[in-house]
Amino acid sequence: MSISSEVISGQKGATVNIFKNAWPLTKIQALFELPFNDLLFKAHTVHRENFDPNAVQISTLLSIKTGACPEDCSYCPQSVRYDTGLEKEALMEIQAVVDAAKAAKANGASRFCMGAAWRSPKDRDLDKVTQMVEEVKALGMETCVTLGMLGDSQAKRLKDAGLDYYNHNIDTSEDFYQEVITTRTYQDRLDTIDAVRGAGINVCSGGIVGMGEKKVDRAKMLQTLANMEYPPESVPINQLVQVEGTPLDGVEQIDSIEFIKTIAVARILMPTSQVRLSAGRSEMSDEMQAMCFFAGANSIFYGDQLLTTENPSESADHQLFKRLGVHPAMPS
Repeated sequence: MSISSEVISGQKGATVNIFKNAWPLTKIQALFELPFNDLLFKAHTVHRENFDPNAVQISTLLSIKTGACPEDCSYCPQSVRYDTGLEKEALMEIQAVVDAAKAAKANGASRFCMGAAWRSPKDRDLDKVTQMVEEVKALGMETCVTLGMLGDSQAKRLKDAGLDYYNHNIDTSEDFYQEVITTRTYQDRLDTIDAVRGAGINVCSGGIVGMGEKKVDRAKMLQTLANMEYPPESVPINQLVQVEGTPLDGVEQIDSIEFIKTIAVARILMPTSQVRLSAGRSEMSDEMQAMCFFAGANSIFYGDQLLTTENPSESADHQLFKRLGVHPAMPS
C-alpha cells in the first residue's frame, strides 16, 4: 500500500483518510506477517520521513485521584471491584499538582498528564481540574488529562481551560473488548473521542497488548485508530502490567517480538502520530526499548511511576537515552 496515495496532511498535522476504511484489515494483517527485518525497515523509513529519528517526546503522568473506580476493567488495580491493596486517595490539591508539574519540567518533561480514576467526571470535579490545566499550562508545558467518559460540554470546558490532549484509550479490538470490560461499551469510548475531537482537543488514544487477545485483535485495534477521520495525534501502546488481584494477573505474556511488531505497524498506519512506548517499560530490556524506538516509537512516560504501576527510573532513562544518542523532543 502506498501511504501517500491513501492519506493527506490534515488539521494540526493529523493524518486524514481520503476515503473510509483506507486500511483494510487484510493489509494490516499482511504487515504483521512480513519478515521482521522487512517490517522494521518499512516502519523506520516511514518514521524517518516524518520525525527526527533520534528525538523522543517526554511526558510525565500523575494520578491526581486514585482508586475506587466503579468500572470493571480487568487490567486495572484502581477498580473498586478488585482487592489489589491500593489505597484510595481523593482528588489532589491544585498546588500539589503544580509542584509535581514543575518538578517534571525540571527533569525534562514537555507534557504533563493528569489521570483521575472516574467513570466520568462530575461537573463540579471539572472546576478543580480546569484550574489544574490552567496552572500547568502557565508553566509552558503541554497539558493532558484522562478522566473517563466525557460529554460535549465537558470537553468544551477543558478546551477553554487550555487543554492540549485528552487520553481515552480504546484498549483493544471491539470483538475482544467485552472479555476485558463490561461496564462501558466500545461505542462509549468512541463517543468520548468524538466529543474531544469536536471540542478541538488533540486526541491521545491507543491500547493494551498482552491481555490474552489474538493477533487479529491487535490488527483490528490499530485499524480502528488509523481509520478514524483524524487518527489520534498520540498513540500509546501499553504492554499489560499484571497486578495481583486483577482478573488478568497470570495471563500469558506477549512475546517481545510481537510487541515490537505492534509498534512498527502502528507507525506505518499512523505516520504522523506520536507513538508512545507506554506501560510495561519496567519489564522491558534496554535492547527491546531500543528496537521499539527504531520501529517508530517516539514518545515515553518519564518518571518512577505510571498512575499506580512501576516505571523505569529517571536516571535509567537518562542513561538509555545517552547510550542510544537520543534526545528529548521539543514541544510542538
